[in-house]
Amino acid sequence: MGKGVIIACDFDSKQKVMDFLDLFTDEKPFVKIGMELFYSAGPEIVKEIKERGHKVFLDLKLCDIPNTVRKSMAVLARLGVDMCNVHAFGTKAMMEAAVEGLSEGNSKRPLLLAVTQLTSTSEERMQNELLINEKIDDVVLHYAQNASYSGLDGVVCSPLEARSVKEKCGNKFLTVTPGIRFTDGDVGDQIRITTPEKAKEIGSDYIVVGRPITSAHDPVAAYRRCVSDFVD
Repeated sequence: MGKGVIIACDFDSKQKVMDFLDLFTDEKPFVKIGMELFYSAGPEIVKEIKERGHKVFLDLKLCDIPNTVRKSMAVLARLGVDMCNVHAFGTKAMMEAAVEGLSEGNSKRPLLLAVTQLTSTSEERMQNELLINEKIDDVVLHYAQNASYSGLDGVVCSPLEARSVKEKCGNKFLTVTPGIRFTDGDVGDQIRITTPEKAKEIGSDYIVVGRPITSAHDPVAAYRRCVSDFVD
């Protein structure tokens, strides 16, 4: 399946993301479009970035009743995204409906992932605030298995959990891992994190890197550092 670095383009306007992508004259990075940019610039931003030659991970984390998610996924598939996601706690019925919707909306179905637990969520918060009284590793693995049974291609999880997900769901089941920081970088609001080198060692298929690249003094150099550490 290979490995790759996905840049989280968490900008609040079309102009800002286009100015950022203009910095890359020799590469066409795989980019993640999240809620902030999608809600600001609308669906057309996906098409425009695709036309520039970039692969797109549309990170909207859908979670609703199965019929709504199925219909929404059919619409998103027509945008030509390469990867998209839902929340795993939406149940297997919802995830199965998401697969159906993506298959209806595009002849080549985008990769579909399930978000297990956000990398900003600690076990203490999960237990005290969400009243999920299991170990966070067990919850992530259970959600990953549900996603696999539902026909999804992989999960978004902490890099710390990628190896155990592979062991439980098989090597072909993708692990896409945010929470990536350089050893000399700022942690920010992430809790369950690691470095690109460690993510490679653990077995992540893709790493999602935001501020360490987008807020760097030289974003292109930071991106190349990630590629060197994780892929090369």
